[in-house]
Amino acid sequence: MKRTAKILFGSALIGLVTVGSAAAEDTVKVAFIDPLSGPFATTGTNGLAEWRYAVENLVNAKGGVLGKKMEVVAFDNKISPKESLIQLKVAIDQGIRFIAQGNSSGVANALTDAIKKHNKRNPDKRVIFINYSAVDPALTNKKCNFWHFRFDANADIKMDALTDVMKDDKSIDKVYVIGQDYSFGKAVAKAAVTNIKKKMPNAKIVGNELHPIGKVKDFTPYARKIMAAGANAVITGNWGADMVGLGKAVIQAGYKGPIYTYYAAATGITKTFGKEGKDVIRLVQEGPLNPPATERTSNYINGFKKKYPQFDITQARITNAAEMLAKAINKAGTATDMVKIGTALEGMEHDSIWGGKIMMRAKDHQAIQDVHISVHTDDKIQHDLDNSGFGLMKESTVVNAGANSPTSCKMKRPS
Repeated sequence: MKRTAKILFGSALIGLVTVGSAAAEDTVKVAFIDPLSGPFATTGTNGLAEWRYAVENLVNAKGGVLGKKMEVVAFDNKISPKESLIQLKVAIDQGIRFIAQGNSSGVANALTDAIKKHNKRNPDKRVIFINYSAVDPALTNKKCNFWHFRFDANADIKMDALTDVMKDDKSIDKVYVIGQDYSFGKAVAKAAVTNIKKKMPNAKIVGNELHPIGKVKDFTPYARKIMAAGANAVITGNWGADMVGLGKAVIQAGYKGPIYTYYAAATGITKTFGKEGKDVIRLVQEGPLNPPATERTSNYINGFKKKYPQFDITQARITNAAEMLAKAINKAGTATDMVKIGTALEGMEHDSIWGGKIMMRAKDHQAIQDVHISVHTDDKIQHDLDNSGFGLMKESTVVNAGANSPTSCKMKRPS
C-alpha cells in the first residue's frame, strides 16, 4: 500500500477511535499522543493500530478493567514537543488519565516534565505516562519521576546488549557511529563509545557524528565518509526516513559489514532494503517475531495481520504496556487514583506474550526484559514485514538485559 493510502487509513483510524470515545463514556481511556501526519506518520499510525489491537484482544477480550472496556483515543502531535503539550492539555481536559507516547525522546522529555508539573498542581486530576518507545536514558535517570513508566529497554541497556554480541565478532575492529542530532541520537553515540572502549579494546571508533533529524535528503556524503574510514561495523539509532536514507546510501556505496540499528524494520523499511539489506541490517530489539516464542505468539501476529494487513507488529512492548496497565488498574481497584495504580505497577512481573518475563523496576520505572539481536533476511521467516518476504530472524539473546544496570534516579514518591 502506498504511503498516502496508509496515512488516509490512519486518519480513518483516528476518526473511529475519537467517535467511539464520544459515544462511550463508560470506558477507561488511554490517550495516544504520537505523529499521525507528516514525515513520521506511518510510524505513528502503525503504533496506533498496535495499541488498538492489544487493548481489544489482550484487555477487553478478557473482561477489560474493573468491568469497563479500555479505549484508545488518538491525538496527532506531528512529532513536535510543542504540539504534544497542546494535545496533552486537550487529553487531560477530556478527563483522560493515561498518556501513551513513544516516538521521539524529545517529545517524551517534554511530556514527562509537563506531567510532573501538572500532577503536582492538580492532585485530583493526576495522570500516568506510559512511555512505550522513547529510550533516552535520562528519562529513568536524572529526569525520573513517579508518574513515568518506560516499557522499552533504554538506549544504554540496548547498547550494552548489542556490544556484548559485537565483542565476540573478532573481525570488527573499525566502528563508525552515526545518528540523529537530538537527545536519543546523542545517547546512542555516548553509549556506543563507552561500551566499545570498555569491551572491545582492539576496536577503533573511526567516526562519530550526528546529522539533522528528518532533514537530510541525500546521505551519500555520509556513506562516502564511512567507506573512506574503512569501517567494518556501523552503529546507528536512526529511525523512519533517516534510517532508510542512511542504510541505502551505505549499502549502495559498497559497504558489506553489519549495520547495527535500533529501528531498521517495518513501516516500509524492510521492503525498501529487500535483498540489499540481507545479512547486513541488524536490529537490537525486544519481542522477536522469528522464531515466534509460542503458538500463542504466532496466533497473535496472524490475528493482527488479518485485521491490519498493511501494518506489522513493530513495537512488541505495546502488548506488555497494555496488559500491565490493565493488571495495575485491576489490582489497585481504581481507574482514577494514580498513586495506587503507579504503586501497583512498581515491581510488577509479567509473562510476556513474546516469551520471557518483563519486570517494571521499582527504583526507576525502567522495564527489565530480554533483549535480542536479529538479522534482516528471507531465510526461514515465518512472519515477514511489509508483506515483503523479508523479516527479522533472532540471532542471539541477552536475558534480563540491564537487570543490574545503574541508575541515578532518586525517586520522589507522592505521600
